[in-house]
Amino acid sequence: MADVSDPAINEAYLDVRSDKSDTNWLLLDYENDRSDKLTVTKTGTGGLSELTDLLDDSKASFGYVRVSYSNDKESTREKFAFVVWIGPSCKVMRKAKISVHTADVKTALRVYSIEVAAREKEDLNEEPIVAKLRKAGGASYDGV
Repeated sequence: MADVSDPAINEAYLDVRSDKSDTNWLLLDYENDRSDKLTVTKTGTGGLSELTDLLDDSKASFGYVRVSYSNDKESTREKFAFVVWIGPSCKVMRKAKISVHTADVKTALRVYSIEVAAREKEDLNEEPIVAKLRKAGGASYDGV
């Protein structure tokens, strides 16, 4: 099991979800290579692209990001995506534990519209993620 008991995880999660905060993403990493304890590595205001830039090819990480997009001429929507990052150079034993750990992390990062499994940074391009969020978001009045 992954240890998601650090109170900073919940604080960062609530900060990303808050309409009163500019923070729109958080990144969770393992304390070290041997540990199953997750900690908040960083939070930021630069959206999905900033989060993606910080992902390490040798690590497995979890991200949570608020994505804003225009659904039609009249409105802007904000939805949340849960990111499971397994870098291309991640160690085999860490990869093996990710599916179990993902379930534990979902208890801490509870509310999101889509889950994105990413093994390459290209998997986190904003356009396809926004398309998935639109589909998950329900009504669309502009034919998208």
